[in-house]
Amino acid sequence: MVGYVSTRDLIPLYGLYDLLFADHGLSVGQISSLFVIWSVVSFVAEVPSGAWADTVSRRGLLVLASILYTAGFTVWILVPSYAGFAAGFVLWGISGAIQSGTFEALLYDELVARGASGDFAGLLGYANSGAMVCNLLATLTAAPLYVVGGYPLVGWVSVGATVVHGCFALLLPAAPKVEEADETLDGAEDHAGLAARYAAMLRAGIGEVTREAVVRRGVLLSAVLIAFLAFDEYFGLLARDSGTPTASVPLLVAITVGGQVVGTALAGRTASMRAVTMGRAVAVGAVLLGAGALLGGVPGFVAIGVGYGILGNAMIVTEARVQDSITGPARATVTSVAGLFGEVAAVSIFVGLAAGSLWLSVTTLVAALAVPVLLSSVLVRRWLPPVRADAATAG
Repeated sequence: MVGYVSTRDLIPLYGLYDLLFADHGLSVGQISSLFVIWSVVSFVAEVPSGAWADTVSRRGLLVLASILYTAGFTVWILVPSYAGFAAGFVLWGISGAIQSGTFEALLYDELVARGASGDFAGLLGYANSGAMVCNLLATLTAAPLYVVGGYPLVGWVSVGATVVHGCFALLLPAAPKVEEADETLDGAEDHAGLAARYAAMLRAGIGEVTREAVVRRGVLLSAVLIAFLAFDEYFGLLARDSGTPTASVPLLVAITVGGQVVGTALAGRTASMRAVTMGRAVAVGAVLLGAGALLGGVPGFVAIGVGYGILGNAMIVTEARVQDSITGPARATVTSVAGLFGEVAAVSIFVGLAAGSLWLSVTTLVAALAVPVLLSSVLVRRWLPPVRADAATAG
């Protein structure tokens, strides 16, 4: 499980792809439009892919997601133009939509099958921390790879990493779903039966979010936190805006990744934190993000890293509590609804930055994004689902 999640972020291009776009002639507005395409594709595919994961083999879907992931980065390297970058983001968006709700549902059901559902927050936190460690290592290797072979070498190493990720997908377990004995459909079931089951899962998942207030608030809060973690798409441009040379940009970005490693790794310890305490932590994270963007350099990126770590921790804890609050059979669908709303919110951020870039610098825009993060701390206090009755109290 940890290997699967971790290797998805073992991509050296993560530390340079916004600069890859800029160095191929794209403006900040065009780069933001690519992020919009990515998010739109993701939210269009998010809930349907979740219902699909509640209908057929989740492991099989995760293998498919890995194949699409590899194809996306391959297109970027072979066709380094706006059209090629857009096509790559379409493939990446579909892959991410399939992976998001599907993996969390598979992990939760696997833990239930082992009688260890209480370990979900901790294990998901370690998995995401492992992903951040891989992201950190990949980001650090981006600089020497760029010096040796430029963007092509960084890109092909990234493609190779996605193939490794696909191999881990093949090794994932296939536990029975919590609400049904069989993960896969009976081979004799016809297409009409499959379509009916898909529709039933889609209705069940959306219905639970609509009817259950605790689930609905948790899903919306999760979506908000997911959207705020889209800030990192601009960290490379933020570093360059302060005069950092391209080869050194990944080193600054790596600092923020380090913050996320620590934040997500601590999710197991903060899983039962009170909503008020978590809200205060998010408020502190917002201040650090804004101050770090304005300060710049190593000190500024250290502040951003700490703030990002706090947000990542809050997101993992929220997702874990949402999983605990789900009672129906469409677990992946419910989780995907959070992803859907998160992508909608992320699109608004990308559009706002694209428009704002006509008058303001990247530094000013990223610093301004700390304001909605600060406001979201109020939502954390009000909407964070309650901890399970059997969990220890903290905070």
